[in-house]
Amino acid sequence: MAKTFEASLNELEQIVKQLEDGDLPLDESLKLFENGVRLSRDCRERLTNAERRIEVLMKESDGAIGLQSVTE
Repeated sequence: MAKTFEASLNELEQIVKQLEDGDLPLDESLKLFENGVRLSRDCRERLTNAERRIEVLMKESDGAIGLQSVTE
């Protein structure tokens, strides 16, 4: 099951805190960093998709509010 955006963001914040503390061995820091990059990319993609959906909602030509699927 995929994590929610909020869960991913929370996990990313925890990783940043651990890395900022600087008390981890290099190998563990690298693993956390890699996981953080993955989470950051996932969060960015979700935000981009949300922005696209909002744009679609705002551009309805007949004034009605509707949601259309946005595909890349």
